[in-house]
Amino acid sequence: RFCPTTDRHRNPSPSLSRLTRTRVCSRGSSCLFPGIVFTIFFVLNFFVWGEKSSGAVPFGTLCALLVLWFGISMPLVFLGAYFGYRRKPLDLPVRVNQIPRQVPEQVWYMQPAFSVTVGGVLPFGAVFIELFFILSSIWLHQFYYVFGFLLLVFIILIITCAEITMVMCYFQLCAEDYHWWWRAFLTSGSSAGYMFAYSVFYFFTKLEITKFVSALLYFGYMFIATIVFFLLTGTIGFYACYWFVWKIFSAIKVD
Repeated sequence: RFCPTTDRHRNPSPSLSRLTRTRVCSRGSSCLFPGIVFTIFFVLNFFVWGEKSSGAVPFGTLCALLVLWFGISMPLVFLGAYFGYRRKPLDLPVRVNQIPRQVPEQVWYMQPAFSVTVGGVLPFGAVFIELFFILSSIWLHQFYYVFGFLLLVFIILIITCAEITMVMCYFQLCAEDYHWWWRAFLTSGSSAGYMFAYSVFYFFTKLEITKFVSALLYFGYMFIATIVFFLLTGTIGFYACYWFVWKIFSAIKVD
């Protein structure tokens, strides 16, 4: 975007642009995910209040959560962004062209919709059996005690997300498509869609919920769990792919 010989003291546009992006990312990180979770939780709690249930969260507790969010979590995000902005940028292993190269037309199985959908199958397959026992312990009040096996499944999930994302990224780079950043995140993160679909299947086959509020609580909490799982698996896939791309370009000589 900017000429390599630009003097930052004479033309502060690069610094201002970078600072603006940092502020936007900081606001999104501190508000987007917590805001979605808090909104869903507040709406669900509103319906529980309407049922006059003893399980409703008091209004004072909600206010305390808001204080923790805006008083502790958000300032820490901006503090981390401040120190991250002051750090020296990473030195890329190869020279990057100033003009982006045109991506050739991709075959059907390398289209984002297909590759992202397929990429989420294996990570979900690594956890769906354990997901059944977790859902049973939460919604059917069964005991869950195999935490050692849960740790093993979590390790398998990390390895699976990393491997499937690196493989799909390798095929993408071989097809001369260098837009891998969000594709890597969505490839492993798409397993969250299968998780939510399985929760719908579990609701209609294993649970006998007839009340509207109970069903709303189930799908609301499962939607929150799906968002958390999406961010977790997507982050694993992105960092694995970032490391993979860094390594392969560090090992080659590019003039």
